[in-house]
Formats: sequence, structure tokens, C-alpha cells
Amino acid sequence: MSAAEFPAETATTGEWVRQRNRFTERVTADGSSGWAALPGRYHLVVSLACPWAHRSLIVRRLLGLEHAITLGIVDPLRDERGWRFTLDPEGRDPVTGIRLLSEAYLASDPEFSGRYTVPALIDVESGTIVSNDYHRLTLDLETEWHALHRPGAPDLYPVQLRAEIDEIDELVYRDVNNGVYRCGFAASQRAYERAFDALFRRLDLLSERLERQRYLVGGTITEADIRLFTTLVRFDAVYHGHFKCNRHKLTELPVLWAYARDLFQTPGFGETVNFEHIKNHYYRTHPAINPSGIVPAGPVSDEWHTPHGRETLGGSPFGTGTPPVD
Repeated sequence: MSAAEFPAETATTGEWVRQRNRFTERVTADGSSGWAALPGRYHLVVSLACPWAHRSLIVRRLLGLEHAITLGIVDPLRDERGWRFTLDPEGRDPVTGIRLLSEAYLASDPEFSGRYTVPALIDVESGTIVSNDYHRLTLDLETEWHALHRPGAPDLYPVQLRAEIDEIDELVYRDVNNGVYRCGFAASQRAYERAFDALFRRLDLLSERLERQRYLVGGTITEADIRLFTTLVRFDAVYHGHFKCNRHKLTELPVLWAYARDLFQTPGFGETVNFEHIKNHYYRTHPAINPSGIVPAGPVSDEWHTPHGRETLGGSPFGTGTPPVD
């Protein structure tokens, strides 16, 4: 299951607590961490349903790291053993040869007893996991893999804006990215209402900020926009109903809805979204929340392609960089 899955534990207050990442090694440009940024050495395993994995998928695409880091995509549905490579021929990941992500986890730590989460960056030679730290993984792709970025790759984590990006990321993580799960997996009414209030209070503040500027920090897309986008793009499809985040739909929040469509229509974003995987995963793998397993037919994804009008605020998606190309 992903880092965005079943409750890791429920505190006495009924609040849901996320499992900590087990593997937090870093890949660095000079290899001083023990892991060097080298082409072909690492394999990124993701679920297209998971917002935490989605971050790394977008960053890999925007920076043109497809040639350097291979990609494995798991089935959006799991059995009791966790994430499976049933989308691949013979049910095996073609790069590592494993059938289950748990095999890489247990090869890395035979005593591991937690949840097998995505994203997972695997060392191809040893078959062990270098990192499942979704917080740090994208930052390292942006800062330690420069030599392998495509020509014209945007700067998603500019030095002069990092303090502001980090501040925004912390608030968005607490109240929005993780907040929707604190709503959905709350084990008491009070815990749910606290998470619900914090979520929509933050969305209101983000709406105020984005009413005046096209992107969260500066005049171009940064890491902060990527982290917010992966929650917003799932909001109406799963979080609004499935996780009871239902004060408003995203489509009823004009500024955030336009902002999300702007990003969706930007190269590198919309093509990484798979609503079929998203809805099937959430509605069919949380039986405590949706025991019938019925997947809703809506909402209609065509609305994501409607005009957003955000260009009038100025800014440029990639600054002096260029969009990704196939």
C-alpha cells in the first residue's frame, strides 16, 4: 500500500498518524551519500493513484529524467501482500524482476514489518530500496541530478526561493496533503472535524494567495505547486466524497479550480494523471470506508480541459526553461 493508505495508527484522540518513511538514504551528485546520481542505476516505482508518488512522476517528467531513471508502475489494486506488478508481462517488473514491491522492502530489511509504500527508489543492481522518502526524493531530483537534466529543464527549487517554498510546503502538507487523510481516516468525530476545519481554512488562505498571483511562489512553477496539485487533482474524484472533505468541491472554489486547471494543462502535469487508477484504488481498497467497493462514475474529467484564464496574472510556467517534449 502507499504512504497515503490505511491508518498507521490511531492516537487516543482518534487522530490518524502517518507511518514514518523507513528508507531515507539520499542520492547525491558526487556520491558522498553512498549513492551517486548515475543514469540507469535506479528504478522508480510508483502507483498512478498515489499523490505522494505522483510528485516524483511529475518532477521526473519536467526535468527530463526519463532517460536516467527507469519507471515501474504497480496495479492500482492490491491484495493482502501489497502492491503488485500485474500490469507488466507475466506479472513481473521488467527491470527488477520482482512480482511484489514487498520483495524489495524485505531484501532491504528482512525485519521490516510496516506498510510497503510508494514511491520507492530501487537500486537496480542490488534490488534494494534506497529511498521511500517522498518529501526528500523530489528535492534531490531537482538539486542533485542537474548533470542529467534535459537541456532547458526548469528550476523547480530556486535557491533564492527555497525558504519560502519550504514554508508553504510545510503548511500545505500538514493541512491539505495529509489533511485529507486525517479527515478520511479519523476515528472520532472531534478528530475529523479538527482536520476538516484545518483543511478548508488552508484552502481558503491558498485561494486568497493565488487570487493575486499565478503560482504559489515566484512567477514560475516550483516544487510547491507540484505538491499542492497532486492533492487538488484528486479532490473531487475521491477526497470530497470518499474522505468526507465535503464543505466544497474543488469546482466550487473558483480560484483553486482555475489554478488546478492551469497546471493540469501545462506539459508535464495532465499527462501524468490517471483518473481510472485513482478512483479504482481509493474506492476499491478501503473497505472500512466503502464496503461495497462500488466506484463512482463521475466526475467528468473533460472539465479539466476548459479555459482557466490564469495567464492574465502574468508569470511563465517554466521561466527561462522549456516544456518537456516526447
